[in-house]
This record gives sequence, C-alpha cells and structure tokens, in this order.
Amino acid sequence: MTLTTQFYTMLAMVGMGGWIGVALDTYGRFLKRPLRARWVIFINDFMFWVVQGLILFYLLLLVNEGELRIYIFLAVLCGYAAYQSLLKGIYIRVLERLIQTSLSIYRFMLKVCHILFVKPIVGLVQLIIVVILGTLNFLWRITKWAFQILYSLVKILLAPVRFLVRILWKLVPFTIRNFLTKNIVRLAGFSKKIKNIASKIKAWWLRIKKK
Repeated sequence: MTLTTQFYTMLAMVGMGGWIGVALDTYGRFLKRPLRARWVIFINDFMFWVVQGLILFYLLLLVNEGELRIYIFLAVLCGYAAYQSLLKGIYIRVLERLIQTSLSIYRFMLKVCHILFVKPIVGLVQLIIVVILGTLNFLWRITKWAFQILYSLVKILLAPVRFLVRILWKLVPFTIRNFLTKNIVRLAGFSKKIKNIASKIKAWWLRIKKK
C-alpha cells in the first residue's frame, strides 16, 4: 500500500468516524428509545450497525481495495471523537431546525390540502344532501296536498250516494233494520273475541318458547 493510498485511507476513515457520530445522533433522535419495546430497539440497533459496517467496508474497498489495518480503526475513532467534541452541538441544533421546518411544511401542506380538497368535497356533499332532503320534502308536500284534494273530491262525489243510502235505509222496515243492526253488533263482538283468543294463544306460545 502506497503512502498516498494510506493517506486517502486515513482521511476516509476519519470521515467515516464523523459519519458514524452523525448517524448515531440522527438514529437516536428518531428512534426515541424510551417509547420503544426492547426487541424493537435490538432489531433496529442490529440493522443500524450492519449498515454502518457495510458502508465502512465499501469505503475501504474504494480507497485501498478492502485492506484492514489497525490504524484504520484508530482513524475511525479519531473522526468520531472529533465530531463529538467539535461538531455534535452544531449538528444537533441543525437537525432539530430541519425537523421543525419539515414538520411545519408538512402541517402547512395538510392545511392546504384540507382547504383545497377536503372542504370543497365536504361542502359539495352537504349541498347534495340538502338538495335531496329539500326535494323529498317538496315531493311529500305535493303528494300530501294531492291526497287531500283527492279525499275532498271523493267526499263530494260520494255525498249523493250517502244521501241516497240514508233515504233507502229509512225506507227499510224497522224489523229488518233492527235485525241487521243486531247481527252487525254480534259480528263485531265475535271478531273481538277472536282477537282476544289469538292474543292469548300468542302469549302462551311465547311463554313456551322462552322455556
């Protein structure tokens, strides 16, 4: 390995150490460990370090064909320490600002979508419902009015028939009228008895079903 290659390797590994520091802070900020289950944290940590290891060895493959030396790990450690001491505070402030800005943009886009799409759709649906209800109410009023007119016309048309029936009923002999009236009353009483028997049978059947 030439000195140039070693120099590039050292620079790359120092940068890799800084990258690991940045990745750790970003990962910790989004993971929120106190709110996660242990097995979720374990799986995420394992995947995180696997990805970092793959990035490190890919970078080594680019700069020195994947040769591992002790100073490589020291360079990574130096890069991580330099990030922790010099850049961590700045990066965390920038990260928080980016997160807050992204959240503000996201909320703004939600409001815009709500105003441009949700509100018009809701207003259109409400308008359709109002129109349908108003139309049904109007049709009901017209139907009710038509039935009232029809009922009045039927009463007017049947008035002569009722008058004629009354006259004919008065012309029927008293004995026949009395006979018809008694039979009608008896039929009404018999119908009432049948209804009572039916209700009793229904109550008895419901008691049997409950048992």
